[in-house]
Amino acid sequence: MNSQALMDDFRLYLEAERNLSLHTVKAYSSDLEDFLNWAGSADICKFNYKNIRSYLSVIQSKKYTKTTISRKIAAIKTFYKYLYRERLVNSNPAVNIKTPKKIKNLPGFLTELELNQIFIGTDAKTPSQHRDRVIMEMLYATGMRISELCGLDFNNLNLEANEITVFGKGGKERIVLINNRAKNYLLDYIEKIRPIFTQNKESSPNSAIFLNISGCRLQQRSVHRIIAGISKELHLYKKISPHTFRHSFATKLLENGADLRVVQELLGHASISNTQIYTHVSTERLKQAYLSTHPRAKSK
Repeated sequence: MNSQALMDDFRLYLEAERNLSLHTVKAYSSDLEDFLNWAGSADICKFNYKNIRSYLSVIQSKKYTKTTISRKIAAIKTFYKYLYRERLVNSNPAVNIKTPKKIKNLPGFLTELELNQIFIGTDAKTPSQHRDRVIMEMLYATGMRISELCGLDFNNLNLEANEITVFGKGGKERIVLINNRAKNYLLDYIEKIRPIFTQNKESSPNSAIFLNISGCRLQQRSVHRIIAGISKELHLYKKISPHTFRHSFATKLLENGADLRVVQELLGHASISNTQIYTHVSTERLKQAYLSTHPRAKSK
């Protein structure tokens, strides 16, 4: 089987069996194409540990971030694990390849003062501005990812119970909760603002909750631009993104005593270790408060 056929089968495996996100499938495919280009006409099914180490030396000599290198290694390890499962190789040459430890940066978050500055300072004079305000309220109230928010349809809403069904990474379904404040903003948008976006659309309105001015589903890149624009307009010293509201949501819950497992469930994290990073954020804030307020905190 040639390399391209192997790639096509592997991509199908990632999509259908592993149920990975489109973003991850695309990234792994790109990483493997680089690997195959490096291998040239060589038979990758006959590669051994040293062959793979040679390739890793090449990518480590380039100016990739540690995150990118980790992903490229993960792609190769997953690829050879798949080949071994399909009995296309006699042994897995990548089984002993070590993935470098990820350095987890503390996520940025917004204080209550900063959130109020954003919500109060954001104009809602036009339909688009009104929608944008609702989007930020939703992101902070629910902690959902931007992909989950943009993918919302009417059948995902159970607002009588203050619940919303979202589909996270790998298409995993979960329930997020919405408070009355954000729910009222959402209902007002659905009743008064969303119909404005569908006026000039010839076909019947689609089921998407959040629409652009053409009446089509709002895309993630558009929301990134919207929030970056609001940040610039308000002269915020912090760089904020849709994910900043998710970080702020998690941080605030933990600071107010929420159980780590509950926060994990609300965020849709597969591993508790992904959620534990927010405890470091909270601890850092405690340290800052201590150092700035205790009379002898800075004494030697």
